[in-house]
Order: sequence, then structure tokens, then C-alpha cells
Amino acid sequence: MSPERKLPDRRGRKARRTRDTLAQAAFELVLDRGLRNVTVEEIAEAADVDRRTFSRYFTSKEAAALDSLRGDGDRINAALRARPAPEPPLLAYRRAVLDWLDDPGSEPWHRRPRIFDLLVVAEEESTLYAVFHHIRVDAQEDSVAIVADRLGVDPRRDIRPAVTVAAGAGALLAAQAAWVRGGRPDALPGLVAEAFDALSADLLGERRPAPEHHRGAPEQPSTNSTTSTTEEAEGTEATP
Repeated sequence: MSPERKLPDRRGRKARRTRDTLAQAAFELVLDRGLRNVTVEEIAEAADVDRRTFSRYFTSKEAAALDSLRGDGDRINAALRARPAPEPPLLAYRRAVLDWLDDPGSEPWHRRPRIFDLLVVAEEESTLYAVFHHIRVDAQEDSVAIVADRLGVDPRRDIRPAVTVAAGAGALLAAQAAWVRGGRPDALPGLVAEAFDALSADLLGERRPAPEHHRGAPEQPSTNSTTSTTEEAEGTEATP
């Protein structure tokens, strides 16, 4: 390799290290002290760089703190590209997400230290959550392109790739929200599978019992038993 090629590579590695150091400093400071108690200057100081260097890599402390999550969308999309071509698109997306969650080498959220804590904070801080939303949107745009390629269609003219990704990403988001609010860091894979099951069954007409841990208290018998009995005999549902 010529010296001209080596120099840009070396610069690229140094830039990557600087970005990662800033992101890690932001991640730790935000979790240790709270988003509102951390400044950009403190993040730069912890990474041993100046404010100007920080601004070359990130637009805000929120973007720096969440930078480690960007790679997860790339990992899901890599798994989506690798799914067998005959798989229906939504099934391929589901299995790509589950492949990511099951791969220790990809460090999915439930196996990566303090990611659960970071997402808890993101639920509480609107500016952090807004950045997280943009990270998801960027990943979903790539997912749409991958699904369109699998279908052999132009996503600008065919709505199916966008619908597929919106449905799959929505299931993942619902599982993530339930995970964060449930307080069990190891529960994410089960919640993701449950969310996709609901998407493919309950919402498409196949009625299934609710998962045991989500069922509420047993319903009380109706006080209007005569009306209910009559309506059931006639094959008509009672109005809620």
C-alpha cells in the first residue's frame, strides 16, 4: 500500500477513536449525573479534547450520549440483508431483529452494560428521546431500501417496503417501551417476540389469549344478566 493510502486510513482511525471517546464520556456522564447536569464542555474535558473538537463530531450532548445506539440499526439491517430471499418481508424483518438479539457478538441492548439505564433516561428526557427517534428513522430508511430490493420494487412507487418496516419497527419500539417500563433488563427478547406475535396474529384477526403476565383481574359478571343472555341467544354482541 502506498504512503498516500496509509495516511488517510490513519487519520480515519484517529477520528474514529476521538468520536468513540467523546461518545463514551457523554454516555457515562449522563448516566452518572443526569442529562441536565452535564455540559458539552465537561464532556470534551473528560475526553481530553476542546469544545471545538466536540462540535466537529456531534451537534449536542444528546447526540454524543446516544451515539453507541447507531450501530444497532446497522446490525439489524445487516441481519435483514442476510435473510433468505424467499422469506416474506415482515417475517424477514422479525427474524433479523431476533438474530440481532440472539448474537452475543453484536452486543444487543439487554447484554450491553447500562444500555437499559440509558433508555430509561431517554424515556424521561424529551430532548434525548428526540435524538433517539432520529437514530431510529435513519435506520428505518435503510431498512426500507433493503426490503424494496428484496421485493424488486421502487420504494418511491410501491408502498409495501415502507409499510413493512413501519410495522416491524413499531413492534420493536413497543417492545422496547415495555422493556424499559417493566424494569427487567433480561426481558427484551421475550417482549420483542411477543410484540411481533401480536402484530401477526391479534391485529390481523387471529384472536389469542393475552400473555399470562399481561392479563388483568378477572371480569366481574354483568349486572344485566338477562339482557346479556338474550343477546347471546340471538348471536348479537352486547355493546361495550
